[in-house]
Amino acid sequence: MAKRLLPTLNRVLIEKITAPAKTNAGILLPEKSSKLNSGKVVAVGPGLRDKAGNLIPTAVKEGDTVLLPEYGGTQVKLGEKEFHLYRDEDILGTLHD
Repeated sequence: MAKRLLPTLNRVLIEKITAPAKTNAGILLPEKSSKLNSGKVVAVGPGLRDKAGNLIPTAVKEGDTVLLPEYGGTQVKLGEKEFHLYRDEDILGTLHD
C-alpha cells in the first residue's frame, strides 16, 4: 500500500531532481557538475495563518520546479522513494524554461 504525505502549514514536499551521470554520447560527467539544487514540488501544505487568522497560502504549487538551498530541509523516505520537506520561505525560487 502506497503512503501519501500531505504537508502541514507552510511546508512543501519536494522530490529532488537527479542530474545525469553521463551525457547522451556516454561521456562520464564529474560529480561536481552533476550536483543540482532543484526539485519538483510533489505536495504543498495549506499555508500559515497571520495574527488576524487570515490564511497566507504557499508561494509554490504542485508540479513547480524549484531552486533549493544547499543545506536544509528534512529527508523523508516513503516506500522506495526519497523526498525532502522544506518550509515555503526556505525555497529560493521557481525555475521556468
